Amino acid sequence: MSIAMTVLCSLPMLLAISIPSTFAQGSVPGGAFPLAKDVETLDGIIKAYYEVVSAPAGQPKQVERDHSLHHSLARVAVTGKDKDGISFVKMMTLDEYYEDNVVAEAGFFEKEIHRVTQKFGNIVHVWSTYEWRTEEKGPVGGRGINSIQLYHDGKRWWITSWIYDSEREDNPIPSEFLSQ
Repeated sequence: MSIAMTVLCSLPMLLAISIPSTFAQGSVPGGAFPLAKDVETLDGIIKAYYEVVSAPAGQPKQVERDHSLHHSLARVAVTGKDKDGISFVKMMTLDEYYEDNVVAEAGFFEKEIHRVTQKFGNIVHVWSTYEWRTEEKGPVGGRGINSIQLYHDGKRWWITSWIYDSEREDNPIPSEFLSQ
């Protein structure tokens, strides 16, 4: 058999081996992440999701750790209304999200205050109501809801996408997304 024919015959097997590993990426090669406590449980990954973006003024956010939580093809979206009241959505990768958002200029501490979880098979959708502050123990600066999609590969959790919107006068958080 010729070399070309051997390669051609081997191609389906190579694809079968390489495609699943491509879609199971996310950890940083040679890094200390992911932390087992971050990805073994749904509670762990949601806790880490908030920890990685929280930092005191002038301190960097935990970008490497955040990458270890997300699938390599994860998408991020920010939505809301601009100064003229026009709805917008900005879609991006995690790297694009961090381009202008690595250092907490004024300090940023975000925490979950309520969760609604919907699960089917290996997928989970989490409605996570949050509040944020500029100082860890300071007054609440705002609230909103994160819509987080996750996948369990049989060993660990992966964030595949998330989108959020902030609470505004014309967009109050519904009671079912707040603790009773």
